[in-house]
Amino acid sequence: MKAVQYRQIGAQPEVVEVEAPTPGPGEVLLRVTAAGLCHSDVFVMSVPAEQYAFGSLPLTLGHEGVGIVAEVGAGVRSVAVGDAVAVYGPWGCGTCLPCSRGDENYCERASELGILPPGLGSPGAMAEYMVVDSDRHLVPIFDLDPAEAAPLTDAGLTPYHAIKSALPKLGAGTTAVVLGAGGLGHVGIQILAALTGTRIVALDVDDAKLTLARESGAHETLRSDDPDVVAAVRAATGGGASVVFDFAGFQASLDVARQVVAVGGDIHIVGIGMGGATIPVGFFATPYETAVLTSYWGSRSELIEVVELARRGQIRVHVERFGIDDAPAAYQKLHNGSLRGRAVIVMD
Repeated sequence: MKAVQYRQIGAQPEVVEVEAPTPGPGEVLLRVTAAGLCHSDVFVMSVPAEQYAFGSLPLTLGHEGVGIVAEVGAGVRSVAVGDAVAVYGPWGCGTCLPCSRGDENYCERASELGILPPGLGSPGAMAEYMVVDSDRHLVPIFDLDPAEAAPLTDAGLTPYHAIKSALPKLGAGTTAVVLGAGGLGHVGIQILAALTGTRIVALDVDDAKLTLARESGAHETLRSDDPDVVAAVRAATGGGASVVFDFAGFQASLDVARQVVAVGGDIHIVGIGMGGATIPVGFFATPYETAVLTSYWGSRSELIEVVELARRGQIRVHVERFGIDDAPAAYQKLHNGSLRGRAVIVMD
């Protein structure tokens, strides 16, 4: 079968032929229908050899995947051959306290047990077939378009988790600032519009992405590279944002986030950028009672909720579709920042 793999430190991803996998007891074989690309993939492929911690190479990429159940291993009961499903990516042990709550993204034993997410250590979804380690990591997508459903597993789930935790601060009369209106940010804007009464101000360095932000529900958009952007945001928010969501995660965006948050506000760092960006916290570094939070993916139950929002038409991922042979070119577009929305590999 064809697969998109990262095969050598520092190299570009390649489309290769590999042997199709077979499921063992408790496992599920999916015929993949669509797989999303993510900046996390670019980050993984930028890590030098001495810092690489994502399993062995070659690595089949793709942590945003949907497919049709093709075969089930012994003991699998919750899905059947022919079911259309999405893959919940942050796999955990299933038995620790966070996992028992469905918060496998914060599994206490994943590192100890060597459990790695698909595409970020385990063989991922950017292949014609993939094995999912447990049927509990599958969520029905019903009649959703696979290409639009695949990014829900990260580009939908990750913003949803961050926004849901901030809901107490996002009532009517509040303002949320969204930094980065691309693959994550434009979905985050839609989730904010669906769940809250907050006013949404979106920032980006790309005019096309700001147009997408307005189409997604942003009330106001600003260029984040404008030298007067901080003053403009503070004017637009009436003195500062109740919550700032940084979906970019670069040093420049974090620097803006720190300067535009209001007293008692929250800064949610959601995007990973290229790693290494930080924000100072303390007296005179941030406004009083400002909380700075990072988050990682979301829970299994939250993925079910995200899928339901998509089924109701309250969120829709803007996607650019590619065939599997065009995956390296799609990654180049992602790296260059020339995508408008989310890139998805469509298998059929």
